[in-house]
Amino acid sequence: MGVALTELLLIKEINLEFLKNKVLAVDAPMWLYQFLSSIRQRDGSLLIDSKGNVTSHLMGLLTRVSNLTRQNIKLVFVFDGEPPKLKHSTLEKRKEIKLEAQRNFEKAKERADAELMRKYASRTSRLTGDMIGEAKNLIEAFGLPVVEAPSEAEAQASLIVKNNDAFALATNDADALLFEAPLIVRNLNMAGKKKKTNKLSYETISPDIINLDDNLKHLGISQEQLIALAMLIGTDYNSGGIKGIGPKTALKLVKRHKNDFEGLFIDTKWNDSFEFSWREVFDLIKNIPVNEKYELKWKPIDEERIMRLLVGEHDFSEERVKMQIEGLTDKKTKKMQTGLSDFFG
Repeated sequence: MGVALTELLLIKEINLEFLKNKVLAVDAPMWLYQFLSSIRQRDGSLLIDSKGNVTSHLMGLLTRVSNLTRQNIKLVFVFDGEPPKLKHSTLEKRKEIKLEAQRNFEKAKERADAELMRKYASRTSRLTGDMIGEAKNLIEAFGLPVVEAPSEAEAQASLIVKNNDAFALATNDADALLFEAPLIVRNLNMAGKKKKTNKLSYETISPDIINLDDNLKHLGISQEQLIALAMLIGTDYNSGGIKGIGPKTALKLVKRHKNDFEGLFIDTKWNDSFEFSWREVFDLIKNIPVNEKYELKWKPIDEERIMRLLVGEHDFSEERVKMQIEGLTDKKTKKMQTGLSDFFG
């Protein structure tokens, strides 16, 4: 979900040319959820194969990865590990929202209301273990690295960027800034035209970039103050934040209290909103587990493996798959084997 920080941030619109020859660490769960939400049939139902297996996530990966590879953008996909205990209540709330959306979808289906079906269907997306496994299989078939985070994918991806092993973190969640992601690229998996919510018209979605250092200077706060600000608004670990406090008010409060976080959370009555202490959330964000010994290796694209997974197992059109990966196998083999130094020169 991320924190409601974006209205405070300096955000610069970019194009894919700007990202050419750069490495991006992808928040894989975020991308997959967005594919499940957006790649659907007219009535809002997911794409499925002849056996009833969902394929929307694979369709999204196939088209997005092949298109970005053609732009000479190198990707590494980072997946979630064990969610922190403080996140469990947020996950339960999300589950309830999906169940309610499913009930509304069924009601709309009974009335044959296609518009409402589409509306509620996009809110029912569930990413299963099988889907994640298939996604990893396809990513590896493209010759791209898969990194398993011990906890949050965004935190692990932020570390990869901080270590200069990637240029930026590709996600739409601003809360990656809390994990000290130096640069965030948003809308990379949504670039192009997108239908406006509940309307027949379309809007153009362009990638943009958020620079952590520039924004800390712009806001006039430190990294720790940014964490405190986010906690007032609400994070994945204290969903909803403190009632009545929005981004602008939170910024004023943080600046007023400076580094007196104890005083800040006493004044804002943290204990009236949450059963756990503010320190638990603050320390979790600052010390989220990450794997320092990750390994990034790019390999040649395995066309046979891609065809076996998509065409053989999931009934994709052989012609369509070949068209998506056409020219990538030979053209990219050498590029996939080049060192990272070539991409940061």
